[in-house]
Amino acid sequence: MANETATRIDENRLNEFLGKAVADLGAAISASLMLVGDRLGLYKALAKQAANPAELAEGTGTSERYIREWLGNQAAGGYVQYDAASGRYSLSPEQALCLADPAGPVDLPGAYNFVEAAFHALDRTTENFRSGHGMEWGEHHPCLFQGTERFFRAGYNAHLVTEWLPALDGAFAKLERGAKVADVGCGHGASTVLMARTFPNSEFVGYDYHPDSIRVAAERAAAAGIGNARFEVADATSYAEGDFDLIAFFDCLHDMADPAGAAKHARQALKPDGHCLLVEPFAGDKVEDNLNPVGRVYYGASSQICVPVSLARKGPALGAQAGEARLRGVMEEAGYARFRRAAQTPFNLVLEARPH
Repeated sequence: MANETATRIDENRLNEFLGKAVADLGAAISASLMLVGDRLGLYKALAKQAANPAELAEGTGTSERYIREWLGNQAAGGYVQYDAASGRYSLSPEQALCLADPAGPVDLPGAYNFVEAAFHALDRTTENFRSGHGMEWGEHHPCLFQGTERFFRAGYNAHLVTEWLPALDGAFAKLERGAKVADVGCGHGASTVLMARTFPNSEFVGYDYHPDSIRVAAERAAAAGIGNARFEVADATSYAEGDFDLIAFFDCLHDMADPAGAAKHARQALKPDGHCLLVEPFAGDKVEDNLNPVGRVYYGASSQICVPVSLARKGPALGAQAGEARLRGVMEEAGYARFRRAAQTPFNLVLEARPH
């Protein structure tokens, strides 16, 4: 009888959980369809004008039968609008901003490349969970690099020049006059190119240990006509140049094998009055602070991407939910005299460290 009481099921709680699980299952099976909509230009077409399945298929060179199912899935999930009277589908201005404008403040389809990359690495991830081993950044499917550039570039476009750099103590004025800047862990160079375009009097160098990313970054800068930025293959503790006014780590310090060593190397490469900028995923300092939708996304990415990259080189695996207190500890270990939160968004912590 005691056992029966202990295992008695609450029907309301069961139905509540199953409702959540079905919603999550719908989101999961729709992830690949988000990528289909992005790759085939379906979102961009709907952002221009409403269409029924036949019209959308004709306008995008796709099969009407498949488009009919895709539109049903997207409408059921609330990602497109459906007008029953006309039988047409459309995007609201808000949906279009997030789904059909890669230059906008949010690039949702780019984020779904993370999901794609996670499934490419599923066997390796499963083995890592057993063994405790890691996985180098460069071992991931190229879709991860593309998605990282797209998703984070949107945030940089929205906040970097207008909010984050002005929040640093005097750095913006230095950049306008002419400063020397390092972008460490620059990836495809989205942040480097944006800063270089905004501050033509300053000199920028992007560093990354992944050669293919450096090649793409250089191509991006050349295509944009940027002459005040260059890119070099180097890890965060080996680049030789110094005398920097600003050294930035955009969404990468928590991935590193030696974050304290990278921070110390940056301190030594900075001018005495220089600035170290850390942009990190938003996180509270306690697990319970991060049990929310943003934390769920970041823990998911962290366990499959961020932590393995650090463990591949036997690093501390700070993870994407490191939080400000742990990051402060890293910077203090590296010898910085001052550390503060300069700004934040729902997705980012923006931290400033000064050598003196």
